[in-house]
Amino acid sequence: MEIHKNKTYHFVGIKGSGMSSLALLLHQKGFKVQGSDVEKYFFTQRELEREHIKILPFNELNITDDLIVIAGNAFPDSHEEIQAALKKGLKVIRYHRFLGDFIEMYTSIAVTGSHGKTSTTGLLAHVLSGVEPTSYLIGDGTGHGEMDARFFAFEACEYRRHFLSYQPDYAIITNVDFDHPDYYESIDDVFSAFQEFGTGVKKGIVAFGDDDYLRRLKSNVPVYYYGINDNDDFQAINVERTTIGSHFEVLHKNKIIGKFTVPAYGLHNVMNALSVISISYLEGLDMQKVADEMVTFNGVKRRFSEKKVADMVLVDDYAHHPAEIQATIDAARQKYPEKEIIAVFQPHTFSRTIALLDEFAMSLDLADKVYLCDIFASARENAGDVKIEDLGSKISKGGTVVNIDDMSPLLNHKNAVVIFMGAGDVQKFEVAYETLLGNTIRNNM
Repeated sequence: MEIHKNKTYHFVGIKGSGMSSLALLLHQKGFKVQGSDVEKYFFTQRELEREHIKILPFNELNITDDLIVIAGNAFPDSHEEIQAALKKGLKVIRYHRFLGDFIEMYTSIAVTGSHGKTSTTGLLAHVLSGVEPTSYLIGDGTGHGEMDARFFAFEACEYRRHFLSYQPDYAIITNVDFDHPDYYESIDDVFSAFQEFGTGVKKGIVAFGDDDYLRRLKSNVPVYYYGINDNDDFQAINVERTTIGSHFEVLHKNKIIGKFTVPAYGLHNVMNALSVISISYLEGLDMQKVADEMVTFNGVKRRFSEKKVADMVLVDDYAHHPAEIQATIDAARQKYPEKEIIAVFQPHTFSRTIALLDEFAMSLDLADKVYLCDIFASARENAGDVKIEDLGSKISKGGTVVNIDDMSPLLNHKNAVVIFMGAGDVQKFEVAYETLLGNTIRNNM
């Protein structure tokens, strides 16, 4: 693709997770970067501010003649800045189309799937970076650009089929599940998107072997399955899940190719690690170096992020789909087998809540006690025909609704793990509870 060192790349919606990652990457590769967004604080802007990347409030006057505009997918062509750019005759490129061209300069690995994309991309980026120069984009807002990168690891989102803009060398596909019901009509519609994406992959696909849909995947390149079964191409054996992480060996073509430890919890993280090992092996990397890098991985933002307050463990997690909730609770039980597990869940979007109401209830019931926050209204939809109480009525482990001004029901729990889950602003409920807990401790001293 044509690179413009003498122009400034202006990001419309720079605080978006993918947009902020890409802005960081371009900045670190020596490009001039700025962006605009709403003035509300988002955790993604922290890294932008550290790099002194200019963040402006949305305003058509931000658009000057020396810009190339990269437009976030959440903003329509009618947005004031995009309109101003088009009137000036400036080049306006959607995020996914820019990225689709950009990856052509590297050995690219796209990580996609209904769940697990961010954690897997983070681990892949960490491992590859420790072995070879690697640039990467992670869905937690992290981006990094290496001048002489061999690899480019990035998260590829299936929403609105945006990932069809990418033709990577390799793809990791973690699973196929029904999500984004505001766009996809059915699980078969979701699979058709992944099937079409797979036809654009150039060298090979690494896919989760236990997924029935992925077993039906047709591709012009080899498909390597990973999992714990004998029919998987890369098989995890002798898996040992402990309170300090998970240990396992990997079998490929009846040969053990290495022993690995991932300092993360839940079987899903063993599978994520296995997909990264598979890609590394296919690219001929030293398996001992891969194992050494894997054991130092610290995780990604908002994926089982922990802090301790008094005798309580507070966990912040992005889980917003039933399968993700189940995986997060499984991880908590592995790390804290003796503690009570409390779920505090904020549903994300009304359409997802309606479509998956029963599945949400079943997954949340895996916790010992459940509290619910009002449904988060996204920019895509701010109302719907479902209330939080509808979900609460289906949960047998509680389903008590809490609000930001009264988190006191959680004070009934001692020496427990409280997991705050959601893709909206569930962190504010964690802050409110942490403040209340701190005040209670001080008052009792």
